[in-house]
Amino acid sequence: MLTLVLAVVCCGIYPLAVYGLAQITFRDQANGSLIVGKDGTIHGSRLIGQQFTADKYFISRPSDAGANGMVYDPTSSGGSNLGPTSQKLHDTIAQNIASYRRQNNLAANAPVPADAVTASASGLDPHISLRNAELQAPRVAKVRGLSLDKVRELIRANTDAASLGFLGEPGVNVLPLNLVLDTLATK
Repeated sequence: MLTLVLAVVCCGIYPLAVYGLAQITFRDQANGSLIVGKDGTIHGSRLIGQQFTADKYFISRPSDAGANGMVYDPTSSGGSNLGPTSQKLHDTIAQNIASYRRQNNLAANAPVPADAVTASASGLDPHISLRNAELQAPRVAKVRGLSLDKVRELIRANTDAASLGFLGEPGVNVLPLNLVLDTLATK
């Protein structure tokens, strides 16, 4: 009898109570912090990065999450687990640096932000550093025919502050920024 009572409480009543409370108090977070367009289309989550490759977009941080070449796979979160002595890691970073410089028309010796060439531990980070966004801004502005000042204004508008105001660095959430850029292009 006790097993039956505990099963009803722990497997039924308690989960429903937590779900209901979450829906009332933190509806957006409980449902995945989804970004929904005006037409009801779900574009993604503010919490999970997406891959962008076209020059008209800000490029997200590299991702190692996913199998068989798939990146930003939320069902396979994780890093490469390659250490500082790994030749594969060294080669990948060197290749990413060269590609980043070429894509953003930077000098061969220009410093490149670490987040532009290395994956996060989860492989799903939706943010890039402010410096990374600033270096990509001229390319995006040129391809989209926007002023550099307008693109920088959009970067500032899509920058999330450090947690609690002092934990970590501010970061630019790439998906909302790229979605705003797309809405400007359609106007």
